[in-house]
Amino acid sequence: MLAVEALSLSFGGTVALDRVDLSVGVGEIHAVIGPNGAGKSSLINAISGLYTLDSGAIRIGDDRFTRVPTKRLARLGVARTFQNLALFKGLTVLDTVTAGLVDSQSAGLAAQILGLPTARREARAQRERAEAVIGFLDLSDVRDRLAGTLPYGVQKRVELARALVASPRLLLLDEPMAGMTATEKQRMSGTIRAARASGATIVLIEHDIGVVMSLSDRITVLDHGRRIASGTPAEIQADPAVIAAYLGLAFDEEAA
Repeated sequence: MLAVEALSLSFGGTVALDRVDLSVGVGEIHAVIGPNGAGKSSLINAISGLYTLDSGAIRIGDDRFTRVPTKRLARLGVARTFQNLALFKGLTVLDTVTAGLVDSQSAGLAAQILGLPTARREARAQRERAEAVIGFLDLSDVRDRLAGTLPYGVQKRVELARALVASPRLLLLDEPMAGMTATEKQRMSGTIRAARASGATIVLIEHDIGVVMSLSDRITVLDHGRRIASGTPAEIQADPAVIAAYLGLAFDEEAA
């Protein structure tokens, strides 16, 4: 579903990613972990076309790019969430989630303004789809609330709902559980598994090592912009380079 080929990215004199390779099979939950500043979010931003590569390429399905076209992301079957929330805080939850379907509209602007039957049918179908995803994520009780008035953990679920509403083939999740309680993380983990069961391939950035190990099929580890390991959770836990660079620190922090 996704292949990153020798991807390099720098900002001025700072190297964010240094010839990083990544391969994600169809239907996988593939986690990307590493210390702060390892290049995890830079990798997601490059995959979603927000950053221009210095070198390398990205393949999504059968399409290969040196820069992924952001305007084509939805049509490529790609959706994402952000490390820092990117919500329309002045819209209701229902309208925010429905906005995730904007690229699937086929009725023209004139048809929408005039309220022609095709536009009305399409709007009704989009609303029904948004309602279904809102129910799936247990957001029905806040569907008419403004997104910006909700607790942080609930806003994270709203952002995930907006990403899921278009039924993406590839779902990029940048720290979807940041700031959540243990109960909220458990609920979010179940949602991510359900998204995979519905047909999505998932790339996940997450700092909670317990969640990563229990949720992922495969894991790639970055350190200072370089890939230092890739494998199953069991292989990653036993890798001396990963333990030295990250896991020892991560497990100590989690225990604390």
